[in-house]
Amino acid sequence: MQVNNIVHIGEGVFGLRRSFVIAGAKTLVLSLWKVPDEQTQKLMVDFYQLLLKGEPHAEALRNVQLAMKAKYPHPFYWGAFICQGDPTPLRSV
Repeated sequence: MQVNNIVHIGEGVFGLRRSFVIAGAKTLVLSLWKVPDEQTQKLMVDFYQLLLKGEPHAEALRNVQLAMKAKYPHPFYWGAFICQGDPTPLRSV
């Protein structure tokens, strides 16, 4: 929380999110807690493959989380990730 231009300790991931939004990011995928690298890498590779196929951001994240859940039932491995911002698919560049 910011009051009188003072940033208070404890903003965590949402303070980081604000920085990216101020810098112009339209969509963010954030982790709410530390997830092992192996599972994070798998989730992100699959997420970006779905984005490249035209799936909207939130839908792509949900689909890879469901796939991860089948292999790793505990939400520790897949439940940390959230998608915020523009929900539309990637546009061609």
